[in-house]
Amino acid sequence: MDDVSRGPIVVGTDGSESATAAVRWAARVAERRDRTLRIVHGFAYVHAFYGGDLPASDEFAEVLTAEARRILADARDVVKSVAPEVVVESQAIDNEPIPTLVGESRTADMVVLGSSGKGGFTGMLAGSTAVALASHAESPVVVVRGRADATGPVVVGVDGSRISERAVPAAFREASLRGVPLVAVNTWLDVDYAGVFSRAVLDDERDAREQEQLLLLAERLAGWQERYPDVAVERVVAVDRPRDQLLDRARSASLVVVGSRGRGGFRGLLLGSTSQALIHYAECPVMVVRPRLGDE
Repeated sequence: MDDVSRGPIVVGTDGSESATAAVRWAARVAERRDRTLRIVHGFAYVHAFYGGDLPASDEFAEVLTAEARRILADARDVVKSVAPEVVVESQAIDNEPIPTLVGESRTADMVVLGSSGKGGFTGMLAGSTAVALASHAESPVVVVRGRADATGPVVVGVDGSRISERAVPAAFREASLRGVPLVAVNTWLDVDYAGVFSRAVLDDERDAREQEQLLLLAERLAGWQERYPDVAVERVVAVDRPRDQLLDRARSASLVVVGSRGRGGFRGLLLGSTSQALIHYAECPVMVVRPRLGDE
C-alpha cells in the first residue's frame, strides 16, 4: 500500500555545514511534495550542569536560547534561498535529540538529518545515532550525505520481505517527483560462497537463481510500475553482498532507499553492516523506510 503522509518534512539542525546541507535537501523535498518544512534544533538546557550537580545559570540559559534562535534563523534563510515558496515552521526544543525526533516522526512525512554535526545535535547527526533513530522513528528517515544535490537515479534495495516492500513505493514516489529513473536492486549472495564452493558450482547455480530473483523482482515492482508509468525502471540482480552493490550504485544515484530491515540478501540491514555502511559511506542521501505495526 502506498502510504502518503500529509505531515511536514522535519529536519534537525545544529548550524553545522552538514546540517545546513540537510536543511537545503529537506527544503527541496518539501517544495516537490508541497509540504510544510519543520526545522528543529535541540539545545538540551535541562542537561547542562556545572560540576555535575549545579544547574547552569540563567545567563548560560540565555546564551543557549540566543544561539538556538540564531541557528533557526540561519536555517530559515537557507530555505528562502532554495525554496522561497515553502511554508516554514521552526522550534528550539529542550530535550535529547533522539526522543525529540522520534516524537516528531509520529506526524512527519519524513525526518531528515545530516551525516555529522556539532552543538545541540552533537552525536545525533553521527551515523551510529542515525541508525538508532531509524530503528525507532515512525516515518522514513533520510541521512543527507555525499552528493546531496546529485541528479542521478533513485536506487531501491528489494529482497521480497514485507519491510522492503514498503521501500518500493517510497522509491517510485521519489523517482517520479524528481523525474529520474528507478534502479531496483536484488542481491542473493550473503555468505562467502567462494570459500565454500568452487567457482564452477557457483556458475552452475547462478543462471537458475538469477531467473528466480528476476521473477521475484518483477512481481514486487509490477503494481507500482503501473501506478507510476512515468518512471523508467532498471532491474538489477547481482551475485554480490548488499552493502557492496548499494554503495557502488550510490556513486551515481540521487538517493538510495532501503527498508529498515530485510531478509535474505538484506538480512541484518537495520543493525548490521549494510545499513551502517550506507549511512557512513554512501555517496548520496540514504532513506530508511520503517515498517508499519505488524510488518516486522
